[in-house]
Amino acid sequence: MAILTTKIPEEMAGMRLDQCLAEIFPDYSRSKLQTWIKAGRVTVNKAPLKAKDKVDGGEEVELDAEAEEVLEYEAENIPLEIVYEDDALLIVNKPAGLVVHPAVGNWQGTLVNALLNHNPSLKTLPRAGIVHRLDKDTSGLLMVAKTLQAHNSLSTQLQKRTIVREYLALVKGWMTAGGTVDEPLGRHPNDRKRHTVRDDGKHAVTHYRLEQRFKRHTLVRVKLETGRTHQIRVHMAYIQYPLVGDQVYAGRFQMLANCGENLETILRAFKRQALHATRLGLQHPETNEYCEWEQAMPDDMVELIQAIEQDDLDKA
Repeated sequence: MAILTTKIPEEMAGMRLDQCLAEIFPDYSRSKLQTWIKAGRVTVNKAPLKAKDKVDGGEEVELDAEAEEVLEYEAENIPLEIVYEDDALLIVNKPAGLVVHPAVGNWQGTLVNALLNHNPSLKTLPRAGIVHRLDKDTSGLLMVAKTLQAHNSLSTQLQKRTIVREYLALVKGWMTAGGTVDEPLGRHPNDRKRHTVRDDGKHAVTHYRLEQRFKRHTLVRVKLETGRTHQIRVHMAYIQYPLVGDQVYAGRFQMLANCGENLETILRAFKRQALHATRLGLQHPETNEYCEWEQAMPDDMVELIQAIEQDDLDKA
């Protein structure tokens, strides 16, 4: 059992209780929530209500959620680089190339399979406790809840945008200053695997500042205000600074003019977007203390940047 508590947002006034809970607790189906409401496992301001009852907004909700097996995926002995772990929380450093969730084409060999091997009890949590994700070819810090209470806390912090998520991205081009991209994102109309800036998309805000400039590249530190799919990759490409190695949003690969042999070799071999989740900060779900972790760039990005630096020196 796990007691999850939250406050109904004021903007949900007038909604049915089951509709409201389905939005507040998206990891549980509406039918499951209706079953729990009927069983008296949900209280609103300490009183039970029916699924069809309307809410006023601002009420305190308490959900007595069952810990039941919700995943059918198999545990696999896949190495995990654990940065931090306690009874409520797990922080991992995900390598590039590792898919986070099983899906068509990747039912095995994912982070979820590795997590279930590390801690089988995660089978009782939505998405094995994962509350946010990184693209397959993005490396870096990712948080995992180990209890329903922790999962609810981290999900709420994400919704309130209080979790700090910073990335290092190597982009094409010489940037003159940092800035903010505030452009809505949605699926590409002609390619369901891609996303794009579109007027009817979801609100998306990306802040970026200069970390290091090279002659034809820039290393930027990116801070997410929202967390849309492919957000950094799409926003950077939108402002004409696509990520190095991004085979989806950077356009057709073109070698730099007058590129040195070493840099050319490394660029041709770099087959992923140069993006690393370097910093993660959150309020601990049990102690309420602010916790923060920082993870240095992986070897492939370090090697690429060193090659760019050397190439710039050779041409100075």
